[in-house]
Amino acid sequence: MANAFAAYLAEHHRDLDAYLDAFFVDRTDDADLDAYLYAPLREFSENGGKRHRPLICMLAAQATGGDPARARSAAAAIEHFQSAALIHDDIADKGRLRRGKPCMYLTEGVGRAINCGDYDLTLACDAVLRDRGLDDATKLRVIGELTAMMQRTVEGQALDLGWVQDGRFDITVDDYLVMATLKTAHYSGAVPLAVGAIIGGGTEEQVEALRSFGLDTGLAFQIQDDLLNLIGDAGDKDFRSDITEGKRTLVAVHALGCEERREELVGLLTSGTTDPADLDRAVGIFEETGSIAFARDRALALIARAKRTLAGIELDARCAELLLAMADFFVERLR
Repeated sequence: MANAFAAYLAEHHRDLDAYLDAFFVDRTDDADLDAYLYAPLREFSENGGKRHRPLICMLAAQATGGDPARARSAAAAIEHFQSAALIHDDIADKGRLRRGKPCMYLTEGVGRAINCGDYDLTLACDAVLRDRGLDDATKLRVIGELTAMMQRTVEGQALDLGWVQDGRFDITVDDYLVMATLKTAHYSGAVPLAVGAIIGGGTEEQVEALRSFGLDTGLAFQIQDDLLNLIGDAGDKDFRSDITEGKRTLVAVHALGCEERREELVGLLTSGTTDPADLDRAVGIFEETGSIAFARDRALALIARAKRTLAGIELDARCAELLLAMADFFVERLR
């Protein structure tokens, strides 16, 4: 049976395209400025993904009894931040493709790509500031949420990059969970839902419950990504790249706790290998140490807790069904 949230994304993922494009269309009469800034950003935006973050922001507004259209500027703000993060991440990770196309820094150069990402960051607040449909008090609260979200995400990225750069292998499971919550859970779940509920006129109980639901599902979403990189589609361009890049994923951190396999695993994670035999061996270690099962179980436990949280508040019935389906969607390939 098809997941209802997956169907929702498929039906609505293009709904915001024209609105998002408007931030980059007809912004200047200067041909050079358009070519060096707005055109690359427009192309990047048009090559959007599933848009789950902006769509759940609007869904939360509807779930708490509000008009989802009022959350459109906040939804766009979150999507602009996502774009900025991806543009910058591709530079840091030396990525080659983004959604099937060459990364922006490869087509525009590193300097201009950084500049484009910087401009997208400004829109994370500007989109809300210029929304005439929101009162000033709501704007201030939403901008405060978005600013905190950006700060948390950058903190998480600092840990993720720093551990690899400094060759750190003393990372614990709790360290990983802190990093992934900061880097992913706030902007992929908690803040889009909380902001949507705020704009929808939700009670504090509803806002905080949806935030908690989003933290748990957002963290499960990151753990799923970690696992799919290892045991997902072998034809994916990034398949097992986390091993090559020496990422401190939940699976790797748990496996490093096994003294019998630690030295061999550290060697694989620091080698930069792309040899399929080496990648297979690393995954073999993850299996032997029970680390893949550990990560899968942690993700499923997070989803179970998120569902209990959602059951404790009153929401629009149809929206609640979609949010529960979202929780399942984030981990359904792990079952």
